[in-house]
Amino acid sequence: MSKSATPEYLASLIQDGSTIAISGNGGGMVEADYLLQAIEQRFLETGHPRDLTLVHSLGIGDRDSKGSNRFAHAGMLKRVIAAHFTWSPKMQTLVKNEEIEAYCFPGGVIQALLREIGAGRPGLFTHVGLGSYVDPRHGGGKSNARTTEDLVELIEIDGESKLRYRPFNVDYAIVRGTYADLRGNVSLEEEAIDMDAYSMALAAHNCGGKVFVQVRDIVASGDIQPRHVTLPGILVDHIVEYREQPQTYLGGYDLTISGQHRRQTSRDAIELPANPVRRLIARRAARELVAGASTNFGFGIPGGIPGIALREGVSYDSLWLSVEQGVHNGMMLDDALFGCARNADAIVPSLDQFEFYSGGGIDITFLGMGEMDQQGNVNVSHLNGNLIGPGGFLEIAQNARKVVFCGTFDAKGSKVNVTSDGINIVQTGQVPKLVEQVEKITFSGEYARQSGQEVLYITERAVFRLTQEGVELTEVAPGIDIERDILPYMGFRPLVKHPRQMDPALFSPMEAK
Repeated sequence: MSKSATPEYLASLIQDGSTIAISGNGGGMVEADYLLQAIEQRFLETGHPRDLTLVHSLGIGDRDSKGSNRFAHAGMLKRVIAAHFTWSPKMQTLVKNEEIEAYCFPGGVIQALLREIGAGRPGLFTHVGLGSYVDPRHGGGKSNARTTEDLVELIEIDGESKLRYRPFNVDYAIVRGTYADLRGNVSLEEEAIDMDAYSMALAAHNCGGKVFVQVRDIVASGDIQPRHVTLPGILVDHIVEYREQPQTYLGGYDLTISGQHRRQTSRDAIELPANPVRRLIARRAARELVAGASTNFGFGIPGGIPGIALREGVSYDSLWLSVEQGVHNGMMLDDALFGCARNADAIVPSLDQFEFYSGGGIDITFLGMGEMDQQGNVNVSHLNGNLIGPGGFLEIAQNARKVVFCGTFDAKGSKVNVTSDGINIVQTGQVPKLVEQVEKITFSGEYARQSGQEVLYITERAVFRLTQEGVELTEVAPGIDIERDILPYMGFRPLVKHPRQMDPALFSPMEAK
């Protein structure tokens, strides 16, 4: 019996007050936007469905109209539970204006919680989030004054503090695949990533809800190889076919991204960060790479590190790279397409990847840095009163053996010349990033010290290290004077013992080797 339906029909089934989980990732990856658009259109025309709770783990949208933006209307949403918000400025505005309730949880926590909900267990018990803004002692992930219900609690297990993320009912899961057969079996084989399609479908199905899947093609029963089925038909209620479905916002389908084909790529073809300051930071960070280490790279400046390392002669075979979307190795893509790669070695479900991270599977991670303070805390989730969200940052930063934060020394109006002789500060930025106390704690320096993590903070002007005594200034760029260019623009005084000069070779022109 066919499960095929129109998007308009499925939109009409969604009841007011429902909880909807949607899968996807920035850049349009596994985003069921054809179906989401129909839901939005029904609301704009009829005012229903309204008072919804929206759940998603990583950022979804195009910073304009697609993805989670489809739900960013007053009255349509009551609550959002998500890990990343920058792909939807409209959602950020609703949160800031207190028009909806908002919980900002780590991406891996949301995915694992959905699995626990689907398995009928009493929520997610984990160490992830301890000491951060998610910890009930620091706000419990509530992102505005309108948000009052406690969804996280501090508990003790075997004498150790843990967090329990409470379960909730999931009424609908809306996910995307490439193919579905007439029995409802779904394959994601030509998609860029798998994300969390299975855990979302499991949660909705076992809560007594419905699972809607958008696919590019509906095929005959038996046409999908069993090993290619991600969602067995028993979990799927309805299928929407959209033949023009793109793999990403680039359009079309690139099978080197989904893993079916491989393409030879020369080092000369690797794009480097265009901004000289960001390139310098990434270049210095690349010096921390260790052959054979399990290595993770975050969004932003860290995304340029693998390309720089390869251009400077690091052997591809000496690196093992991964990102939280589940991709291992390959030529990692950046910016809006962060999370996928060409010529990957493996693509696993994002939930499986997060569990590898949560258990300590990363040797070295390179992450962005919005703010850093005297305790070594880092904030990337709440900046200047805006809700950004950590994405996968929190699980990764809290559990890696070594953390290398990468960020500019200041922001807004900063003008810095990078020359072969070093750094020349033309104009200092209006917004300091090394502050007395961060707005919110996304990474806890105290937790890191207790865990014995090695932590570095790399900027274009200087490099800092977290020690048991505090944050220490360890390296200074050529052309920079500590008393003139660093200390007056920090909200705290770091430890200054015997800082050395950053390697002058970092300032030479880059050439492929």
